[in-house]
Amino acid sequence: MHLRLIVPTRCTDRVLDTLVGDPRVTSIVRLPGAAHRPEGDVVECDVTREATSDILGFLKAEGLYDDGAVALSSVDSAPSRNARAAEKAAPGAPDDAVIWDAVVDQAYNEAGGSWVYYAFLTLATMIASIAVITDSAILVVGAMVVGPEFGVVAALAVGLFLRKPGLIGRSASLLVKGFALAIALTVVAALAARAVGWVDVSNVTAARPLTGFIWRPDKWSAVVAVLAGCAGVLSQTAGRGNALVGVFISVTTVPAAGDLALSIALWAPHQIGGSAAQLGINLAGMTVAGVVTLQLQRTIWRSYLRVKRRAGARVEA
Repeated sequence: MHLRLIVPTRCTDRVLDTLVGDPRVTSIVRLPGAAHRPEGDVVECDVTREATSDILGFLKAEGLYDDGAVALSSVDSAPSRNARAAEKAAPGAPDDAVIWDAVVDQAYNEAGGSWVYYAFLTLATMIASIAVITDSAILVVGAMVVGPEFGVVAALAVGLFLRKPGLIGRSASLLVKGFALAIALTVVAALAARAVGWVDVSNVTAARPLTGFIWRPDKWSAVVAVLAGCAGVLSQTAGRGNALVGVFISVTTVPAAGDLALSIALWAPHQIGGSAAQLGINLAGMTVAGVVTLQLQRTIWRSYLRVKRRAGARVEA
């Protein structure tokens, strides 16, 4: 991980001494007086993922979060001997280390809400409703991929795990408002389509061998939601965002919202409850799985570090 720091001049020597003295840190650069807002020295360095939380904790204690600045970015490749030596000095594997400050910052960003979030969720829900009408599995997958809801679900899991009421409230509110708006707009679109004769209730109630599972949740719905929640949180905390596509395709949140909107517009009451249940099961399953995954990650990592420290102490003795 690459750190770009703006360090108040009074703290620079102490920060540099700590960074230079840590073998898990390399490529350390100091630019005296280069920063203007806030004022201070610019310090840049590369830190192993395993050490990043420790270094960030030190910087926070030194007041850089308040009086300076900290920016964190991922280094895709560092083919140098110094980088390999730093990685060797850090215990564990990079993917196992969770950078908690980054996880929390990302969670707040996801829970912030934007018109783009509402637009994507609405478009995904409308695509899902068309998938129901045409009984198209391809459109169901497309709707799943377009849906942006998992980031907010992950933010809710982070808020629950770290006991941050503000983050919990913002995430839950965004999920409710996002799905409410997406379903409402899809209902309006479906009513307009019915008015011009494009759809009728038979499009919802007819046998749908490829999309009928959407409004018929079963035990596997919960299992898939839990597994997808675990995979999604792991992909975010380990910096493996490419795995999120598989998570999007696994869960049935957006398809359930599309089926629910269509069932309301065309009035198929026996499917409304099933679609709503599918939506709730997926959201709840992913959230619970996210909280449990975060707890396991923290517990396993701390246990591993304790074992390594004890082993190191025995070697030194």
